[in-house]
Amino acid sequence: MWTSVFIYSIEHPAGGYKKIFESCEELAEPIPAHVSGKIPAWLTGSLLRVGPGLFEIGDEPFYHLFDGQALMHKFDLKDGHVTYYRRFIRTDAYVRAMAEKRIVITEFGTTAYPDPCKNIFSRFFTYFQGIEVTDNCLVNIYPIGEDFYACTETNYITKVDPDTLETIKKVDLCNYLSVNGVTAHPHTEPDGTVYNIGNCFGKNMSLAYNIVKIPPPQDDKSDPIEKSKVLVQFPSSERFKPSYVHSFGMTENYFVFVETPVKINLLKFLTSWSIRGTNYMDCFESNDKMGTWFHLATKNPGEYIDHKFRTSAFNLFHHINCYEDQGFIVVDLCTWKGHDFVYNYLYLANMRQNWEEVKKAAMRAPQPEVRRYVLPLDINRISKKKIENISSLGFVCVSAFEFPQINYKKYCGKNYTFAYGLGLNHFVPDRICKLNVKSKETWIWQEPDAYPSEPLFVQSPDAKDEDEGIPHLIVVKPGVTQRPAFLLILSATDLTEIARAEVDVMIPVTLHGMYKP
Repeated sequence: MWTSVFIYSIEHPAGGYKKIFESCEELAEPIPAHVSGKIPAWLTGSLLRVGPGLFEIGDEPFYHLFDGQALMHKFDLKDGHVTYYRRFIRTDAYVRAMAEKRIVITEFGTTAYPDPCKNIFSRFFTYFQGIEVTDNCLVNIYPIGEDFYACTETNYITKVDPDTLETIKKVDLCNYLSVNGVTAHPHTEPDGTVYNIGNCFGKNMSLAYNIVKIPPPQDDKSDPIEKSKVLVQFPSSERFKPSYVHSFGMTENYFVFVETPVKINLLKFLTSWSIRGTNYMDCFESNDKMGTWFHLATKNPGEYIDHKFRTSAFNLFHHINCYEDQGFIVVDLCTWKGHDFVYNYLYLANMRQNWEEVKKAAMRAPQPEVRRYVLPLDINRISKKKIENISSLGFVCVSAFEFPQINYKKYCGKNYTFAYGLGLNHFVPDRICKLNVKSKETWIWQEPDAYPSEPLFVQSPDAKDEDEGIPHLIVVKPGVTQRPAFLLILSATDLTEIARAEVDVMIPVTLHGMYKP
């Protein structure tokens, strides 16, 4: 069956999507889910997800989608039964906001101001205390060693208990690594080694992007973070303006870093923040003349390859996969065409508009498109035959496919065929897609007025085929009076439904997460 991911078959005039951007309360204890269908007996574990769950503090609203306070969700699956639980992560941003009943720490698109009850001198002094970086870890969850961490994109990650969802401690990566922040999308090798990338502001205002390596679980049970190190460094195209980095690529032997024209004005960040109060979004700008640069580095040993590749301008948040083939590196990306920053359109006021206004705003924004780029490893030995070989590697160009997932356990960094993702209808997630990256054949799961999350792939035991497994995800149906949210389990082969586990609570939008066996 051939379909097109970019055809919008369902409209949303009722505005049910607005409810996924509303605050909710945490649960005192896990609640049972009503299961229909049959959950595979081998599927025993937890779906862990995180996202914004509190969109205002008292009378003070958060303004951007990425400002709401971090809420951790857990669906437990065992013996065909399912329970659901959620708790707010006790970050400094959350705890202090609850204590003072106001926004205390500046978030991505919301500025925190000094306590109005203080006198003018203490408020003035507060502005000059420097930048207080948020630890609101609402973006993702990933393991390091034997532990689990919730994260955002700053230098802070938060250790959490994946069973009780209790907050254990805040960790400042700057105490161990030369980075000013890392992405929420690290890569993990089979032995547990973790790689990530982050900006580094060095001496004399030098600027670079560091690949960091955190070793696997230690025999002596020590914390792997304490043994982390910078593995290789990518140069920056501009001295005072690092590009925004949300993810990076990794093959078996190489790292791929894509430097986009969306920039952080570092001087503005350092000066305006403390002088007049500002937020992260205020410090972004776009370089419309830069285009987009691809950088490569080897993994072992970690060495930068001193040439780069330039293409047209686009925004990039998520890599799908990268792999080596015939002397080239194949890079599959979820791109957004243009240099205008997509996050400019993700303010909550925009997302909560009536459907026709949401569509108009989305059409003014950069448009999403899956793209494949093929980079030669040896630019000095490119022959006509090698150039012709590029066509045999395939080409992907599909719209509105985001939050990609693959059979990561077996195919990360390797030649692969299938990707699973969230279909976006003018920024509103309304379907699950499976994409054959070689043939461009697609499959879709969709229900009216249903808003799914990113699908996480779990491989079946003893699987032989790449797509032998299940994507599972959270779906919200705000128009349903009973059990408006559920865990959905699909067949990875054709996206037919296997089972669902419904709960009688609303669940707000979640961003990323993981499956813990």
